[in-house]
Amino acid sequence: MTGFFKNLFLYSAGHTYSNLSRLFLRLFTGIMFLQLCIRQMLNFDQIVPTFNGFMGLSPEASMTVLVVIELLCAVCIMLGLLTRLAVLFPLGLMLIAERVFMSSQSAVTDQLFNFVPGYPVMFIGIFVYFLLAGPGKISLDYIIAAHFTENATDEKVLDNA
Repeated sequence: MTGFFKNLFLYSAGHTYSNLSRLFLRLFTGIMFLQLCIRQMLNFDQIVPTFNGFMGLSPEASMTVLVVIELLCAVCIMLGLLTRLAVLFPLGLMLIAERVFMSSQSAVTDQLFNFVPGYPVMFIGIFVYFLLAGPGKISLDYIIAAHFTENATDEKVLDNA
């Protein structure tokens, strides 16, 4: 019986599946963010009248820019492509959502976004994790980095020969 507990706790502690875990978290987060983006696209006409434009753009243009950027960031996060860069915009967006939407408690935002206390904070925590830990080995970032690192190593070997 002690062998069972030893294998359960000690073996699991030494053989973690961190890359697989990062893939799962990237896919989960990307799908959740994509779902939020799709909900905004489907309710575009209801959101625009309550939305203020930014950077001198009209509310329609501002909302379009936000939806497109959210869509691109969600796809990049799921693929693990430019992950640390791709989480910066959603991180800022969730910081604003926590500050603005949670303090205003408007009926429109409650219906469209279904933000419950802690929902934006959950995304903030996940995005900060990806900023610190990166996407892992099961990502396009890793494949691209490995390709360039391999080519650089080959060139150094040829130069030294």
